[in-house]
Amino acid sequence: MVSNQLLGARVVAGLLIVSAGLAACSHLKSQPQPSAPVAAASTQVAAQASPAAPEMTATEAAISQGSAPPPPAAAADTRPVVNPTAPMHYTVKRGDTLWGIASMYLKDPWLWPEVWVINPQIPNPHLIYPGDQLALAYAADGHPYVRVEQGGAVRLDPRLRSNPLENAIPTISYASIAAFLSRPSMMTDDEVKGAPYVVAFRDLHVAAGAPNEIYVRNLPAGDNARYAVMHIAGPLRDPDDHKLLGYEAIYTATALVQRPGDPAKAVLIDSARETLRGDRLMNSQTNDAPVLFTPHAPASDVRGRILDVVGGTDLVGLYQVIVVNRGKSQGIDPGTVLAIDSAGDVVPDIFAGGRNIGSTESTTFAHKVRLPDERTGTALVFKVYDRASFALIVGATDIIHTGDAVRTP
Repeated sequence: MVSNQLLGARVVAGLLIVSAGLAACSHLKSQPQPSAPVAAASTQVAAQASPAAPEMTATEAAISQGSAPPPPAAAADTRPVVNPTAPMHYTVKRGDTLWGIASMYLKDPWLWPEVWVINPQIPNPHLIYPGDQLALAYAADGHPYVRVEQGGAVRLDPRLRSNPLENAIPTISYASIAAFLSRPSMMTDDEVKGAPYVVAFRDLHVAAGAPNEIYVRNLPAGDNARYAVMHIAGPLRDPDDHKLLGYEAIYTATALVQRPGDPAKAVLIDSARETLRGDRLMNSQTNDAPVLFTPHAPASDVRGRILDVVGGTDLVGLYQVIVVNRGKSQGIDPGTVLAIDSAGDVVPDIFAGGRNIGSTESTTFAHKVRLPDERTGTALVFKVYDRASFALIVGATDIIHTGDAVRTP
């Protein structure tokens, strides 16, 4: 009996405990969970700080975040740059050149064709004349252009002609390159070895000029035949690989044959400089230079050196002719414009690593630093060979030397 009462009491107690546990669980479920607000807040912050979902475009993500899309990158301005001092109006004067006028209007004169406008009513748009009125204006997009305010707008293409023009102004000084356009100016090793040569002068002169008479060996020519007499200045070697590119040949005179034979007798006419024994003779009709030149930058990257200055000097000035070690093989053609850079000096750096503070004394063991090249001029190529070219200095801001760099402007 006792045991039965005890068993019943335990059962009742167990039921009460289970009931209390269920009530507690129900009570706990009905109460707000403390971690829920934290998680919600974290989710909200993450949504505000995290980047847009991958499936959203950049514009959609920017709008959803309440910001405008980033502006596109500005395109490079390729318009010709006008000189700040360029006149709005200019009257062409006798003695002007197109290159000089282009330099007056533009910082990059070889962009001259881009600023001219076309008028199909003009029969020859490549010429301008003294007295023409030039006007500078700007299109709606800011592009500068120049026109002739005489008989309508004329597109002027900067051209260099191999013959002097009556009245019309040339691109550059024709007199500076006339001898190079109509006569050979570089000869190969085989041409030099096989060419006829001056063996002596009549009356045993040391040098000769017009109207002196000369004797020539290996000249298979008849009476009154004409040949260009060329002085061989020296070999031209590429400083990159030291290969012989040819020999610089400088025109001295024209030889008019008076008596064929070996040696043949000829008289000198049209002298440009003294003729010496050993000078070579070339066909005076040789002329592989085109009639017109349009100044332009190289189509590809060009880097070369000045090999020589015609005339035998190391220093180069305005309107002097130079030889560069780049030609047809490197994409050079007549009219190519090249920038000239002086080679940077090599100087000792005595302050590297925090040394010699407050001192200016140099030592032979100091680390050497090469300074950058500096722009010193501009050259216009007018005659081209396979691996070399002749160019005229059309701009100089400092002294130019043999060995200075030439490159794409």
